[in-house]
Amino acid sequence: MDLAITFGLILALFALLGSGIWIGLALLGVGWIGMELFSSRPAGDAMAVTIWGMSSSWTLTALPLFLWMGEILFRTRLSEDMFKGLAPWLEKLPGRLLHTNVIGCGIFAAVSGSSAATCATIGKITLPELKKRGYPEGITFGTLAGAGTLGLLIPPSIIMIVYGVAAEVSIAKLFIGGVLPGILLAGLFMGWIIVWALLHPDAIPPATEHTTFTEKLYASRNLIPVILLIMLVLGSIYSGIATATEAAAIGVVGSLVVAAGQGALSWQNFRDSLMGATRLYCMIALILAGSAFLTLAMGYLGLPRHLAEWIGTLELGQFGLLFGLMIFFIILGCFLDGISMVVLTIAVIQPTIVAAGIDLLWFGVFLVVVVEMAQITPPIGFNLFVLQGLTGKQLPWIARTALPAFALMMVAVWLLYIYPDLVTWLPQRMVG
Repeated sequence: MDLAITFGLILALFALLGSGIWIGLALLGVGWIGMELFSSRPAGDAMAVTIWGMSSSWTLTALPLFLWMGEILFRTRLSEDMFKGLAPWLEKLPGRLLHTNVIGCGIFAAVSGSSAATCATIGKITLPELKKRGYPEGITFGTLAGAGTLGLLIPPSIIMIVYGVAAEVSIAKLFIGGVLPGILLAGLFMGWIIVWALLHPDAIPPATEHTTFTEKLYASRNLIPVILLIMLVLGSIYSGIATATEAAAIGVVGSLVVAAGQGALSWQNFRDSLMGATRLYCMIALILAGSAFLTLAMGYLGLPRHLAEWIGTLELGQFGLLFGLMIFFIILGCFLDGISMVVLTIAVIQPTIVAAGIDLLWFGVFLVVVVEMAQITPPIGFNLFVLQGLTGKQLPWIARTALPAFALMMVAVWLLYIYPDLVTWLPQRMVG
């Protein structure tokens, strides 16, 4: 294929994206141009068949359900109860209540699946509380920005569902594959807090409360609803009782029960949660539809094959290929959100990944961690925008506070490369 055509379509895509047109429409437009001008197949027929095939996928049904579950829980006291249940256990740990950012995000990530929802929900509770108690803003914002990205990695993860559909990888295996890396990343964040607290002992306010073991256990009652919901959703998947889609439906019912138990299940909240999930899913579905059609168009034009051949001429090993892709996705994250990055690129790079002998399950988790890094990369780091909206702080300052978290994510990527069993060990034993 003529390289001029390839670069012309790429430039057309960036021009449309830069003009402010919705991402999904930009993808559909470029795909239509490519097929209409450089292919013999009728573009309209191909577009209709492709969009219908993508939108009628049963696997994709899990996505709006998990989105709805997160929207329901967003309107309950779940995050506030988590703070009450966790705080007493952190009195003697260096950094003390700073760890509520990480642990709270990790717990909420296991029931929301969204990075932005995790960051916003936990931030609404912890930021005012930590500020009131005198914790430094820099480390508070930095840990929240980093830990908020756990919403992408710890299952159920919305972006894992998108990747699984696009790459035809088992979503259940992806969910299970994200457990150990999620714990690893949370551990790195907590380790950073401990080291920082030991280096700056005067910056951490002294403990104002001293609770007995019995009081700690009593405070932990606040964690029961979220723990039961996590066990209900993830346990049904890991035990093989339910598929990811069925587990999402179970999660919606469970979240409605939690909301009702807390007295938060009003008609207004029910309607707002349903409309919020609908709006978000419609945006994602349009992006996926545009990506599916663009992928088909690129296949007719031969772009994936030519790209794979070009990368093959570079004679990169697995490490060189993965390092190059990491840099590519970090740069791409300066302009696009995580879901757009995945749907725009996975069909094009998947043949190259397979040819290099890289396991698609492992690559999915690797990709999610790299996309997490992009969430705190200016100018379009979604978690940075969330924190700016919550607090009104300047974006460059928030980005600087998140730099240590960015570095820790790079460490996590290196560890996943050195020890791939961190991703593949659990799925091999828990899913047939």
